[in-house]
Amino acid sequence: MGRFVYSMQVSLDLRIEQVPGDAGAGEWLRLDEELHRAANAQMQELALMVHGRVYYEVMEEYWPQASADASLPDYMREYGEMWTAKPKMLVSRTRRDAAHNTRIIGGDDAIEQLAALRAETDGSISVGGATLATQLLRAGLLDELLLFTHPAILGFGRPLFDDYDLPIDLDLLARQTFEQGVTMHHYAVRDVKEASSC
Repeated sequence: MGRFVYSMQVSLDLRIEQVPGDAGAGEWLRLDEELHRAANAQMQELALMVHGRVYYEVMEEYWPQASADASLPDYMREYGEMWTAKPKMLVSRTRRDAAHNTRIIGGDDAIEQLAALRAETDGSISVGGATLATQLLRAGLLDELLLFTHPAILGFGRPLFDDYDLPIDLDLLARQTFEQGVTMHHYAVRDVKEASSC
């Protein structure tokens, strides 16, 4: 069985965007070579990725072209190559087509389709997008959080989860500190099925 892993860059107050649409490109992020190479290594280990529509469209706009952009450093081109090649599921009710090794999951039974996908997959499945991650958490399907916390407090902006107000117990699996002051915390979601039924 696979594991759904919500991987996200966050502020200290667990914001993922400062303003709508900044999609993690805000000036508060401290993205450097060390952090990019860690993200590359993490992506290399994934069985596949599942993206919500907004998250997918942000990635789709930049990374396929980045792989061929000679002005970018090698680690960014490598990330672009991996993102383009890695199998992806796009969860959307409005998109009818997608490129870059992407299959679309839509309709009212999207969470049930994702549950079946998790059951038949061996390895980690990266989750991109707060709305999708919240839906998986509510369904008792979110297994892990991989948070790269940047030393900034935004005070406003998009939260890590949408309208989720139940306690979540986590077990720390790993942590790492990067030179720019970013810390990675990898957590397992404990008893998610009980928490989602409260």
